[in-house]
Amino acid sequence: MSLPIQLISTDFDGTIFAEFESPPIPVRLVSLIGDLQARGVKWVINTGRDMSSLMEALARSKISVQPDYLVLVERELYQHDGVRYAPVTEWNAACDRDHAALFQRVQTEVGGLIDWVNDRFHATVYADPYSPFCLTAGNNEEADLIHARLDEFCLRFPELTVVRNDVYARFSHVAYNKGTALAELTRRLGLTAAQVFAAGDHLNDLPMLKREFARWLATPANGIESVKAVVREQQGFVSQFRCGTGVAEGLEFCLRQA
Repeated sequence: MSLPIQLISTDFDGTIFAEFESPPIPVRLVSLIGDLQARGVKWVINTGRDMSSLMEALARSKISVQPDYLVLVERELYQHDGVRYAPVTEWNAACDRDHAALFQRVQTEVGGLIDWVNDRFHATVYADPYSPFCLTAGNNEEADLIHARLDEFCLRFPELTVVRNDVYARFSHVAYNKGTALAELTRRLGLTAAQVFAAGDHLNDLPMLKREFARWLATPANGIESVKAVVREQQGFVSQFRCGTGVAEGLEFCLRQA
């Protein structure tokens, strides 16, 4: 008899991974995911990190299981082929093409936005391969003020959105996020949202913490209040435990309810 949950989607930092805890990913969660994988359940790490950053953190974690899939930079999709994580070419090519076209349209306007930030804040603003505007604010209050201005900027470009996690932010295409990437993976696996569990802790996780994409929702105790509110509104699970232990509790709870 197959399990009601067939796909587990977890954010990484703050959700399953705690940098200064030992081990950073708790044994309870690793054992649970390993047992479920042995029964055919797939696991995707759905993160804002890029490949090199995530691989380095996973290596330091020394966990005995590995994700079947990755969603990187909140949008790119990769599948483990037995040796490495190979790109899901069709999805990633469309993602790259749509972002390139969008960022070309906004590029001439970004300079003024950068000047506005630099004139008022001590934040760090830069471009990288994933966005023409990336932000590291000095604190969350500063990030909130800049975020509001970024949202105003996005009104001029309907396909443009802000991806925010703590004091970090960047621009992205509205069609590509943790939720739509999860939906694409669900489709490719021949599953439905009713068979998906999703867990996250911060603003960039909100796109996947929707019943549209996952029937089973959870957040650990360290999840920010807006995330906890969204999860509760959808009858999801808010753990009393932090990070990976909280995700393990949430997954165990959902399996019991299913």
